[in-house]
Amino acid sequence: MRRLPFHVLTSVVLILLHTTLVPFIVIGNAIPDILLIWIVYIAITRGQIAGTLAGFLLGLTVDIISGNDGMLGLSAIAKTVAGFLAGYFYNENKTEQTLGSSGFILAVGLAAALHSAIYFLIFLRAGDVGWWQSIVLHGMPSAAYTTALAVIPMSLFRRKYR
Repeated sequence: MRRLPFHVLTSVVLILLHTTLVPFIVIGNAIPDILLIWIVYIAITRGQIAGTLAGFLLGLTVDIISGNDGMLGLSAIAKTVAGFLAGYFYNENKTEQTLGSSGFILAVGLAAALHSAIYFLIFLRAGDVGWWQSIVLHGMPSAAYTTALAVIPMSLFRRKYR
């Protein structure tokens, strides 16, 4: 409970970065999701319920801010499921080890793959793009880019905890 103000402040800063900075670092069809990395961090440090709740709240906030035409709740559902999945990496006794190791990258990678699959299958399906094209051209590159960016906080955690 005493870390709640830190989590809220960090979430606000990351939402601002996600809506302002991320559009400038897109590479082709690959869109990184820095909020997803934050959700995985919360799930690993606080557990599955916290990760799921963070995914829903951050996803809904992004949906409201971005105003996806008729797609309110799409980011919320995708991030909620990703936060739930990342919660399986929670281990109260090994939090620091997970954050500073390839376990963090694996958690982000799996969560990003699931998130991208859900998000792009539904979002691009509205535009009559095939499911294979949705996954290969948009989902996989975005998940890979997000996973690659997760190396930065993992390196910081590794340095901090060792």
